[in-house]
Amino acid sequence: MFQPIARKLFAAEVFEQLKRRIVQGEVRPGAALPAERTLAAMLGVNRNAVREGLKRLEQAGLVAIRQGGATQVLDYRRHAGLELLSSLLVRPDGALDTAVVRSILELRSELGPIVARLAAERGEGEHHAALAALVAEMRAARERGDDLVVLARLALDFWAVVVSATGNIALELAFNSLAATYGGVVEPMKHLMADEVTATEDYARLSEALVARRAAEAVAATGRIAARGQAAVLRVLSAVEQVTARRGTTHERKHHRRTRPRRRT
Repeated sequence: MFQPIARKLFAAEVFEQLKRRIVQGEVRPGAALPAERTLAAMLGVNRNAVREGLKRLEQAGLVAIRQGGATQVLDYRRHAGLELLSSLLVRPDGALDTAVVRSILELRSELGPIVARLAAERGEGEHHAALAALVAEMRAARERGDDLVVLARLALDFWAVVVSATGNIALELAFNSLAATYGGVVEPMKHLMADEVTATEDYARLSEALVARRAAEAVAATGRIAARGQAAVLRVLSAVEQVTARRGTTHERKHHRRTRPRRRT
């Protein structure tokens, strides 16, 4: 079940391996993890590394450490935060989990208008200047023919400033989690997001609306930008889900043919 860790004293390695087992369902909610001494032997690390790794799991809402008792696995759907999204995005077989991707798109669509409205109402000169500078960088990057990853990173920087302009720490932390998740797959997804990250003039119009404090216009511009990327991603997700469904149906038919009893003649 557990694999020895090559580099000793790395609590991060303990955390990552145990987190992966929990998120993938190999250790179910309510189950007790092995004792620290046992885990240390199984993972090939000392108990301090195990103890620190377990503390990180507790902070992430994945386990409950009971003093003098067992460490119990929690249901991450009830206890974990948005920072877990990056671990859920890729399934054990290495494929993107389309349901998680859809969830992220839905969250982004719902938060977009809120962020735009608050940023228009609360943004200050420093935010406006930063947005103008980023729009100039986006235009220059497009003229140079820079890689889509460069434009995607600039788009993330742009949205970080917009979210900062809301003055809402909850939205900022939520954005950080979503950005970290997207940042991990920006290279393979760059072509899907091409329509969105190359829409430089849409970003320019959003920036102008925020500077002028035209909330309704900012909300509309945000929706246009998000819709560009979302349309492409949803097309691919639908295609992937159709292929997966066909494979599942084919597998079931083959299994049925193998297992059904033969007729007697």
